[in-house]
Amino acid sequence: MKELRAAPNLLTLLRLCAVPFLVLAILDHHYPTAFVLFILAGISDGLDGLLARLLQQRTVLGQYLDPVADKLLLSTLFLVLNHEGLISRRVTVLVFGRDLGIVMVAAILYASVGMRNFKPSIFGKANTLAQIIALVSVLLSMFYAPPFILWLRRASLEATVAFTVISGFHYAWQIARRLSPAESPAS
Repeated sequence: MKELRAAPNLLTLLRLCAVPFLVLAILDHHYPTAFVLFILAGISDGLDGLLARLLQQRTVLGQYLDPVADKLLLSTLFLVLNHEGLISRRVTVLVFGRDLGIVMVAAILYASVGMRNFKPSIFGKANTLAQIIALVSVLLSMFYAPPFILWLRRASLEATVAFTVISGFHYAWQIARRLSPAESPAS
């Protein structure tokens, strides 16, 4: 219970609590509100990590809760924006399918062989950045749409597709490598 009350974990829980309000803002076509809520969620994501380090409040709960909150926020937004016709089905299925696949494989590997260490790769980090830029530009373009924002929206959605595929294959390759028997040294 003490871990739950750590300031970084409270910020992460606050981010989780913001998800329904963000969804409602989008469904009600209050895009400026949705944009601000998403930016605040992003700030809270950065702050929880900073606070964990500064206050020396890194917790096991936080190590699991933070990435779950991030995935829930991003995946939910892709689904809702797809529902509203603002992001294509192709992008949404790829993003959601990759994230669901990673979570399922991680759960299976943890349950079957006790594997816990699933650090994000550089491609996974690039994918997350592309997703965030895509979501920011989609929301922003709904109430402020100069040519640069429209270009950024299109480019970041294309980058999201590319990095989703690349990072998905990279994670699969990493897992396969970690699960393969170690080569025995030559005699």
